[in-house]
Amino acid sequence: MAIDLEQVYDQLFLYCKKEDFAGYDPFDGLNSRLFHITPLKHSRLARLAWLQMFKRARVNLRPRLWVEKGVNPKGLALFALAELSRFRTTLDQEHADNAKQLLSRLLDKKITGKTPDGRPTTAFGYNFDWQSRAFYVPLGTPAIVPTAFASQAFVEAYLIFADEKYLEPAKEICNFILNCLSRPVEMHDELCFSYTPTDSSVIYNASLLAGECLARVGAITGDDEYLQMAAKTARFAVRRQRNDGAWAYGENKNQAWVDNFHTAYILLSLKRISDSVPDLAPGTEQARTSGTRYWLGNFFLDDGTPKYYDNAVYPVDIHSVAAAIAALCELSDDNDEMLPLARKTAAWAMVNMLDGKGFFYYQKLKNQTVKTPYMRWGQAWMAFALARLIETEREATNRQG
Repeated sequence: MAIDLEQVYDQLFLYCKKEDFAGYDPFDGLNSRLFHITPLKHSRLARLAWLQMFKRARVNLRPRLWVEKGVNPKGLALFALAELSRFRTTLDQEHADNAKQLLSRLLDKKITGKTPDGRPTTAFGYNFDWQSRAFYVPLGTPAIVPTAFASQAFVEAYLIFADEKYLEPAKEICNFILNCLSRPVEMHDELCFSYTPTDSSVIYNASLLAGECLARVGAITGDDEYLQMAAKTARFAVRRQRNDGAWAYGENKNQAWVDNFHTAYILLSLKRISDSVPDLAPGTEQARTSGTRYWLGNFFLDDGTPKYYDNAVYPVDIHSVAAAIAALCELSDDNDEMLPLARKTAAWAMVNMLDGKGFFYYQKLKNQTVKTPYMRWGQAWMAFALARLIETEREATNRQG
């Protein structure tokens, strides 16, 4: 069945624009006004259980339990990245205008501060309280994951529009990383950054995202310190890779799982850091090759279905779908299997997870589909993935022509 990817993208973007890019999130359960009027809000276990109840529910509990739709900074960054990709492909000014509007909204949500010597810092947080297995992140706490995706959007905008107003917040994000994040591991040639300024967790993809921000800004500005620090994060992650090529989510025993999209994040960050720090490439090449082999061999079925974990098919999650497509596109120059697999995975998603209204469902279980349209987790990621697939296919066609 032939699929018009541009039509699917346009319908999805229109749906999200009509919603003003606001929606629910799998992790927004602690925004419940009902939960906040109970003493349970002070209990770590209660917060974790409440959050998991929302995340795992097969129906959307939020309207009944007083959770309102919200605008997520990471979602705005992904939508901006999607429209920047569409502008690169089409040169249609409407896409450029959409991207600029989204970036303006993103900047309105920045969390500002100062370094000890008075330089400005910029960071971003989630629009909800979040309780992980390891630590608690209150709403608005600066966190490296949304901050890193914002940095990606600002850097891409700067490269396209050559406007310093997009490079400045990316520089300020580097100030935040170097001066505000904890360093649970730091040695002469390797380094791990924490998830937030208030924890000391060792989460491999999060630390690499911090390194990626430093690497890309360092490559633009020629800042050798940024490049050296980025290289240290890459070495840290490479040295924690398992012998079979996989990476666990984090260092703790309760973070030992291996999943699809965090593996994709790691492979992308290692590529971007290596591209920015050329003399690092020989040291990361083997890790990237074995990591890619493990990812392709353990996370996809023959029809393109992306598994969530390396040892289980279900749930098939829209986040795994989208992150896989985006990563397969960006890494496709390294492996001839990747672009065809991205097409297969996208086609599978159109058949199994696309609603007639233009949005994508949350999860496909063995005997049921959870149809909640999560904005950041699903729609923003799929917009970015589809835009990148369209762009990558256009580039491949132009090379062949």
